[in-house]
Amino acid sequence: QVQLVESGGGLVQAGGSLRLSCGASGLTFSIYSMGWFRQAPGKEREFVAAITRSSSGTYDADSVKGRFTISRDNAKNTVYLQMNSLRPEDTAVYYCAAGNRGWVLSTAECDYWGQGTQVTVSS
Repeated sequence: QVQLVESGGGLVQAGGSLRLSCGASGLTFSIYSMGWFRQAPGKEREFVAAITRSSSGTYDADSVKGRFTISRDNAKNTVYLQMNSLRPEDTAVYYCAAGNRGWVLSTAECDYWGQGTQVTVSS
C-alpha cells in the first residue's frame, strides 16, 4: 500500500519560512518523480514544484520561483519543500505527489497523493 505523508505545515507570519516534508512508503521511491501542489479554498489544485527521480532537475511555478526550493533524499524516501519569504497568497493545503514519469507538472501526471498539510500565512 502506497502512502505519502506530509508534515511541517503550520501558521507563519508573512516573510517567514517553513519546511515541508513528505515521507513515502510502499513504493520504490527512487523511480518516481515527485511534486508539490497546493489548493486554496475555492480554487483548483495547482502545481508548485517538481523534481526528477535522481534530483537532476527541478522546476518551479512562476509564483514561487526564487522563494521555494524542492529537494529529495532517496535514502530516506523523503521529498522536501523549503518555503521562504512566505506571502498570504501562499496560504493553502499543500500536497505531495508521485508520478512514474519524467516530471509531475500537472495533477493528471500524478499516480499517488498525500493527504495534505495546511500552510497559513498571516499578514
